[in-house]
Amino acid sequence: MSAMPATDLPSLEARLAGSKAPAIEARRFLKELYDAHAAAFRNGADVRELVRARAEAMDTVLSILWNGYRFARSGDIALLAVGGYGRGELHPHSDIDLLILTRDGIREEWQEELTIFVTALWDLRLDIGHSVRSMQECRDTGREDVTILTNMLETRLIAGPEQLREQLTEAVYDEDVSSDREYFIAKREEQRQRHAKYGGTEYNLEPNIKASPGGLRDIQTIGWITKRHFGLESMTDLLRSNILNQEEYDLLYEGETFLWRLRYGLQLVAARNENRLLFDHQRALADLLGYEDERRRLGVETMMQAYYRTVLGLAELTDLILEYYEEAILNADLEDVIRPLNKRFQIRNDYIEAVNTQVFAFAPYAIMEIFVLMAQNPGLKGIRASTIRALRAHRHLIDDAFRNNLAVTTLFMELFRTPHALDESLSFMKKYNVLGRYLPEFGQIIGQMQYDLFHIYTVDTHTLRVIQNMVQLKSEQARTRFPLASRLIHRLPKPELLYVAGLYHDIGKGRGGDHSELGAIDAEAFCRRHHLSERDTQLISWLVENHLLMSMTAQRKDISDPDIIHAFARGIPSQVHLDYLYVLTVCDISATNPTLWNTWRASLLRQLYIEAKRALRRGSEKRVDRNEWIRATQSEAREILREQGLTDEQINDVWDMLDDEYFLQDSTVDIAWQTAAIIRHGENPDPLVLIRDTKGGPTDGFSHLVIYMKDRTALFAATTAVLEQLNLNIVDARINSGIQGSYSISSYVVVDEQGQPLGKDPARKERVRQRLVEELDDPEDYPEIIHRRTPRQLKHFAFPTEVTFSNDTVNQRTLMEVITPDRPGLLARVGQVFVDHRIRLTNAKIATLGERVEDVFFITTEEGDPISDPKVCAALQHDLCKMLDETQ
Repeated sequence: MSAMPATDLPSLEARLAGSKAPAIEARRFLKELYDAHAAAFRNGADVRELVRARAEAMDTVLSILWNGYRFARSGDIALLAVGGYGRGELHPHSDIDLLILTRDGIREEWQEELTIFVTALWDLRLDIGHSVRSMQECRDTGREDVTILTNMLETRLIAGPEQLREQLTEAVYDEDVSSDREYFIAKREEQRQRHAKYGGTEYNLEPNIKASPGGLRDIQTIGWITKRHFGLESMTDLLRSNILNQEEYDLLYEGETFLWRLRYGLQLVAARNENRLLFDHQRALADLLGYEDERRRLGVETMMQAYYRTVLGLAELTDLILEYYEEAILNADLEDVIRPLNKRFQIRNDYIEAVNTQVFAFAPYAIMEIFVLMAQNPGLKGIRASTIRALRAHRHLIDDAFRNNLAVTTLFMELFRTPHALDESLSFMKKYNVLGRYLPEFGQIIGQMQYDLFHIYTVDTHTLRVIQNMVQLKSEQARTRFPLASRLIHRLPKPELLYVAGLYHDIGKGRGGDHSELGAIDAEAFCRRHHLSERDTQLISWLVENHLLMSMTAQRKDISDPDIIHAFARGIPSQVHLDYLYVLTVCDISATNPTLWNTWRASLLRQLYIEAKRALRRGSEKRVDRNEWIRATQSEAREILREQGLTDEQINDVWDMLDDEYFLQDSTVDIAWQTAAIIRHGENPDPLVLIRDTKGGPTDGFSHLVIYMKDRTALFAATTAVLEQLNLNIVDARINSGIQGSYSISSYVVVDEQGQPLGKDPARKERVRQRLVEELDDPEDYPEIIHRRTPRQLKHFAFPTEVTFSNDTVNQRTLMEVITPDRPGLLARVGQVFVDHRIRLTNAKIATLGERVEDVFFITTEEGDPISDPKVCAALQHDLCKMLDETQ
């Protein structure tokens, strides 16, 4: 570890005294100190020494400036450090909170010099916050505002009489200002609200080191309550007073030190007072702290897992201490109400506790039993502090013998079968480090970051949110958000099998290889260890291995193609498998990222489920004939059009220009709507642009935009460029170029930048229609349109674009898949590359997963043939990757 740089504080006074502008000279000194400390940190200096040294240097600077004024000689005014600075802690860009404390108020003769002093503080160009209060004003504001009261609990004298600071301490500890009970309740509620703000989890992928659960603010909350109630001044006093044992003290001390290193480094990287571990800073911080990339894991993922596991341990410990304080502060004078549960456990004042501290030693299976009892008694507030401590002391008993104990495995499955909030029970087990020990494979994913574009939680938190979604499907609220899944959940023969599949669906992540296959192996081993039947074992293992099948089919394939439905249905063993898979898929997607679950994805999955269900009823070998499907579609659409007074001749004139693909892609209502509009459009040479908001079906809640016009080279590229310039986001695109490229029907599903359909703004909808007509009517304008760019905010994530090809021999076309970070103008750029390579686009499937795009394009040569030349594919791949990666 590098030694601390020496700071010559005694010579600083002479340096400032000899300067005509002492504040500016002080600023130079602090900049030199900042650079020296930053270099020392990079070389491994003790972060605690750096933080204390900066506070000490700041004390010296401020005391020298203060003592240069006449008011400093008075015994009735003092300069105090409060808050974090009052604790003697200053990170590189931390706020510097000051209190100018007076005995009875500001005297008139101090006014001018105090104004000059405050101006000098501004000249330091630091984040300095100051307040000026008399002793009585401190009492009054402390009584009204618990945050101000807390600030004044942590004070240090910088300059002035120590007696004033001591009187302030006496005042803020006075029961008239706040009782211990009131203060504890206020700080506990403050913590609850803070945790709720951050989703109630330590595991957001952009956590706040200070404010997220298990962060520095939780440690500080413990310190404030300790100081206020017990009069203890430091963390070591918790150990000396037997509030913490040595192991707990070490965990608290080492955890705080780790978070301090993260915070110190983060502020150096961000060059400001930053506590949020934003994606923008995570890689640079990992490099600064020496985390290196390995074969299976990025250095940033290693750093973040260390963070998540640290705050999980701290959250458990701070909960334990707060539970202990609640018993000591709130319940000390209450008469205990005790209700026995069995020989090992009882309920005391709505908290479960072991009848003695040796219960777990004599009956290790009680480690599992306590969570089952909590599930069976939903009114419990939690576990008593003494029992939490006993549980922590006996977790080492969770070994292979424990895991294979019939009593333990039976209890664990009973937990899954007990109707209750299973996710909460599993969260408790994770918090107290029981779940990760009992299921080592789950332990491996605790705190495992998913450094991608659409997961916003770690693997373990995502997993528990999946189970939470499953549990909540039985609630009234789920009927609106998940109508089909909320019905199916009641039809599942054994819901516990769904929960087990949810627990294991992502458990294979981070090991290399296919996580679905690895998870299926682990799930099968779990089932055999827990004595599930062969049938149930096969179902769970199948669900884990195929948990992505439904979402990938719905989002990346053309599910209106009967061949796709048939192929999907052939992979589903039974209707029961389909029901379980649908529910698992819905709960998985909606637990990945709140923005991923929308009416579009819901409708796609519902449509796939319904069509697969029909296919299963017919039997996997009774596939729908493609031509029969087309004839049935045309017949139904024709009836709609006839009811509108249109003749078969008019209808045939339009349909004869279209190939069969058109009748596989759209609903009969959409086909009739578009056909009727085309007939009415007649010989008009201008593009026909149709826009309407849709209700029901896959496009529910979106705007459906259809363009009918003579097929042109670069039409797709020009259209997508115009839509980009109009700030419209494309969520689906279907291109039908017609027979021999005579006319094109391009169908786009779009929303505005707020995710809303255009129908909410009729004037804008008309402007969009007119703009498209004006821009697309002259193909000579297309090159200029395509190269026109509209600057819009880019996302942070960047990774190399992936382009792969395969041939669709049935439909005689090439399938090209593009995986790349989302960004404005993406489709326009893809279209530009198509133009450069003279590629014809026949269809597209757009799938944006968070900030990650997985788009599928069906393409041919200009002559309508699949792209069979490997050199053409390689050149297309090269230019797409170059074009897209240069714009990240």
